[in-house]
Amino acid sequence: MQRILVVDDAEVNRELLLEMLQGDYAVELAEDGEGAVRKLQEYQYEIAALLLDLQMPRMGGFAVIREMERCGWLNRIPVLVISGEQAAEVENQCFEMGVSDFIHKPFEMSIVKNRIKNAVELFTYKNQLEQRVERQTERLRRQYQIIQMQAEKLKEAKPFHDLMMQYQSAIMEVETKLRILNAEFSLKYNRNPFESIKSRLKSPESIYDKLMRKGLPASVENIKEKLADVAGVRVICSFPDDIYRLADLFIRQDDIILLKRKDYIKNPKSNGYRSLHIIIEIPVFLSNEKIYRKVEVQFRTIAMDFWASLEHKLKYKKDVQNAEEIVKKLKACADSIEVLDYQMQEVRNEIDRAKE
Repeated sequence: MQRILVVDDAEVNRELLLEMLQGDYAVELAEDGEGAVRKLQEYQYEIAALLLDLQMPRMGGFAVIREMERCGWLNRIPVLVISGEQAAEVENQCFEMGVSDFIHKPFEMSIVKNRIKNAVELFTYKNQLEQRVERQTERLRRQYQIIQMQAEKLKEAKPFHDLMMQYQSAIMEVETKLRILNAEFSLKYNRNPFESIKSRLKSPESIYDKLMRKGLPASVENIKEKLADVAGVRVICSFPDDIYRLADLFIRQDDIILLKRKDYIKNPKSNGYRSLHIIIEIPVFLSNEKIYRKVEVQFRTIAMDFWASLEHKLKYKKDVQNAEEIVKKLKACADSIEVLDYQMQEVRNEIDRAKE
């Protein structure tokens, strides 16, 4: 049976509430704030709700609420003020201090029971949710510690360092090929097919985490064979047709092997994400051999990249309020960006035709 603490200096109110509640709850009574604090200290992990009068001798209701805040009880015990006070300012002050609800005098049994029931259920759910979050946070913390430890072991292994050097070299090969195409376009057509190139090499922590999620042991062989995005290059273009033209010219080169192509421009993800992804193998020329390494290359317009950056912040940002509403707004923005990209491309085409 859940325990309810009733605090009121008027005996008639205490007895009336006891009669209403004792069939459903174990009811504790106190006639002033000092008695309430003693009961809270004694039953702090058992009390499901506190019914608290405001005007009492020696220690009033507001002082009890402040003491509960100081002791950390207010976060887990709902306070329902029982009062004949009707002034909105008093109610607002109570809510600002953390009170859950008001029960006005004279008492109506159904209202008393329903408000207590609602407050208790809400706090029970809140406390259970907080405990689950704490447990999950602790599990993630321990998991991250494991990832860091394993990542440190990877860092210390010479074969891993050699492999990362090869992936970094593969990135440089990709960037060089793209810059040559850009220079050629600049000479032939007096325009550049892309605005900028960004590259990144996965950290040891990210590599180990991804292998773990795939259920694979951390080894150089698994990194080479099972992961396709250790090396990544992002190419930012001005217009959608530049993306396809540049990507086609790039993968047509005879020393590049196309492994996979995903077109999220023609077939966007459900959240609005748009980009052209290709996974390739490209040769890296070492002192004594030629080896092939995988690189993931993403092609986006400036607007697509700006959108993806904002969406990434939402994805990895914790405790974002109105997340569902933001997701809807991002989807609407993605749709607008698609229209704008092709409108700007058409404007460019009109300008080019006017020059002829």
